[in-house]
Amino acid sequence: MRRLIFFIVLFMTAEFYGQILNVENLRIKTDTIGWAGKIGLDFSMTKNTKSLMILGNKTHVQFKTKKSLFLLLGQYNLMISDKNHLIDKSVLHFRYNYKFNDRVVGELFLQGQQNSISKIDFRGLSGLGIRFKLSKTKNMRYYFGTGFMYEYEKDFVSTTAAQLVRSTSYFSFSIYPTSSVSMVSTTYFQPAISHFSDYRLSTQNSLFFHLTKKMSFKTSFNLAYDTMPIVGVPKMQYNLSSGLVYAF
Repeated sequence: MRRLIFFIVLFMTAEFYGQILNVENLRIKTDTIGWAGKIGLDFSMTKNTKSLMILGNKTHVQFKTKKSLFLLLGQYNLMISDKNHLIDKSVLHFRYNYKFNDRVVGELFLQGQQNSISKIDFRGLSGLGIRFKLSKTKNMRYYFGTGFMYEYEKDFVSTTAAQLVRSTSYFSFSIYPTSSVSMVSTTYFQPAISHFSDYRLSTQNSLFFHLTKKMSFKTSFNLAYDTMPIVGVPKMQYNLSSGLVYAF
């Protein structure tokens, strides 16, 4: 049973990891104007020497016009073993992009999340920034984004909520060296404006081996580092996972 829980946790955290939501990897790449999206719901229940219930939901809806992109992301994961919450986390993210030209895009976003593993009772974010397309060729794409965000955080340890302003920047790239191999990577850096030593660093990297047109083998490595985490939470968290991915 412990091995079963370990492998389920491994694959769940591969999809929904850390404290920073990787919006770059969740964007639906399309040139078509109009609606696009996907909704997924997972549920399972196991009973032998222990009981295990897993519930997962992922929703992604976006609407694109010639100049604007409206994007809504929602994710929820719950795992209960004998009434003990092993995993309980959720995030809701709204983002608006305005395309000034082929290389510059303005961004506004709102986000709310909770994460029992990281002892986050509630974290609310609101921010704005600008995103640059550094280059785009057939085999390589590079992006850089930067901006500011207001953060409100209430945890399960402190009696008062923390409020501060952070700078938020990311570098993202996609590489397609051959028709059967691709790599996607995004790295975030989010220091507090008032205390630059208080920062979060997160890198999320995936390597795909395309077995068929729709089936791929995926290996991912994700790492998050927080210089001032909530009491009882380690500064560094990481995850290495592999599995099959079906695209449709």
